[in-house]
Amino acid sequence: MFAVIKTGGKQHRVVADQTLKVYLHDANVGDIVTFPVTAHGGDTPKFGTPLVDGASVAAEVLAQTHERTVIAFKKRRRQNSKRKRGYRDHYTLVRVTEILLDGAKPTKAARAKPAKKASAGEAAGEGAEAPKKAKAASKAKKQD
Repeated sequence: MFAVIKTGGKQHRVVADQTLKVYLHDANVGDIVTFPVTAHGGDTPKFGTPLVDGASVAAEVLAQTHERTVIAFKKRRRQNSKRKRGYRDHYTLVRVTEILLDGAKPTKAARAKPAKKASAGEAAGEGAEAPKKAKAASKAKKQD
């Protein structure tokens, strides 16, 4: 099943578990946001006028970031005139979690943040001092 959502003055065709860049949203990383649906399909497609009643798309915010810098450089030859200007468009990266029909509410909660991985020294139970000791030992061997 797919849905066509409207956000930031644009329309996007989305399916479940799709990652999408949309215009900047005022949401924190990990929040669930919903988008209005203009059309959804599958076996029996349905189109809204302008929106489909009771339909929405739930998505999890993955990141708030910006694009690469776009340089606008203008030069007027033989006039000793030039202008350089940069611009970065901000966007929100979201993952579509589910397509909701008939006024349903989002059932999936935001995914938990992954736990910080332990280094090799911490896994052996030596703590954060193990890399320092190893570095000192290798230095002493080099000097000998």
